[in-house]
Amino acid sequence: MNFRSLGIDEDICAALDSKSITSPFPIQEQAIPVALSGTDVIGQAKTGTGKTLGFGLPLLQSLGKDPEHGVQALVVVPTRELAVQVAEDLELAASNRSTQIAAIYGGKAYEGQIAQIKAGAQVVVGTPGRLIDLAKQKLLDLGKIKFMVLDEADEMLDLGFLPDVEKLFSFTPAGRQTMLFSATMPAAILNLARRYQNRPIHIRVQDPDEGKTKADIKQFVYRAHSMDKDEVVGRILQAEGRGKTVIFVRTKRTSAKLSEELIDRGFNATALHGDMSQEARERSMANFRAGKKDILVATEVAARGIDVDDVTHVINYSVPEDEKAYLHRIGRTGRAGKLGVAVTFVDWDDMARWVHINRELELEKPEPQETYSNSPHLYEELGIAVGTKGRIARSTREPAKDSKPKQQQPARTEPTKQAPRRDRNRSRNYVSGSKPEA
Repeated sequence: MNFRSLGIDEDICAALDSKSITSPFPIQEQAIPVALSGTDVIGQAKTGTGKTLGFGLPLLQSLGKDPEHGVQALVVVPTRELAVQVAEDLELAASNRSTQIAAIYGGKAYEGQIAQIKAGAQVVVGTPGRLIDLAKQKLLDLGKIKFMVLDEADEMLDLGFLPDVEKLFSFTPAGRQTMLFSATMPAAILNLARRYQNRPIHIRVQDPDEGKTKADIKQFVYRAHSMDKDEVVGRILQAEGRGKTVIFVRTKRTSAKLSEELIDRGFNATALHGDMSQEARERSMANFRAGKKDILVATEVAARGIDVDDVTHVINYSVPEDEKAYLHRIGRTGRAGKLGVAVTFVDWDDMARWVHINRELELEKPEPQETYSNSPHLYEELGIAVGTKGRIARSTREPAKDSKPKQQQPARTEPTKQAPRRDRNRSRNYVSGSKPEA
């Protein structure tokens, strides 16, 4: 099976071939032919199973090779990071066409986004708030939408975006084709589908033996102690086969503090949290996706929608709020058919929350094993070499790319007299402050 056999045009297939994307995943195999027929679709598949191309390829093909200017397709996503990633995926698939894709989201200046719309972008990928804002200002016309997609619908429900989504539907014509994709299908999402879709076909992709969590994610749960967590993390980050890693933390302050601690320990880490500017958040994500940084220390909300296929490990530095948050977190690994590892730390105060998650997801791990940084089972289960410490020796670290050898100063042959110089900084007081946490 390939994309050509699913009916996708040659120019789109050639664009995918250039990035070695040749074999469709199950959700793509089932959703693409249905969407190409013009039928509304409800696509249910776990995070990381290829939903973007499942709706993206039919969307681009339906617009034609040289679509007329003006917004004709709308993709609504819950987070800024996901808007950027979906737009990039669509740009790749449409690279042999004149189709223009615009990413519209908050946290960035309006001018550049408005310029893309005025330049004739046919596909808009955006977050609900900014889309509604531009539509109300008459800067974004959704009256000619032919194709509308809700991606990660359950996350939009969790973040309280459903009223905004309904408002966006009211801006679009009734005759549009609508696709709704979600990892889970709560009653509120199904009600939304009933109101705004026309006889949709419900496609549910799940292996019979998969259970409630993805079968290709190996899960470990440890009762760790707060004073020892950083050392445990440092050792896990040196496990055999460890590649890109996402570490989830509860607060913005912990994200900043832990990323600094890991950098001090010699690891290539970067933070992602809500107190960072949008530019800094995009830079962190770009560096992580490109491999310039291989550890992302992120808060729950900031990391929603992260779509990076080659994440090998996820570490829950703290227990997620509930079973849905747990599924979304560990779903960052084990993507696109690859194996992944998820490690969750449970503090004594988190036991009640963990008992609930364990029961709801039927994980059969009600009593996490007490684990220290020197526990033999930690080394055995995660493939950590015996004797590994949680800090990389300086001699084995890669030198900074911009580092230059210091020039040797010539030895003085005789003392020289120099007038005393006042230290300008001595009389000044510098106060460094940090933004308070929301």
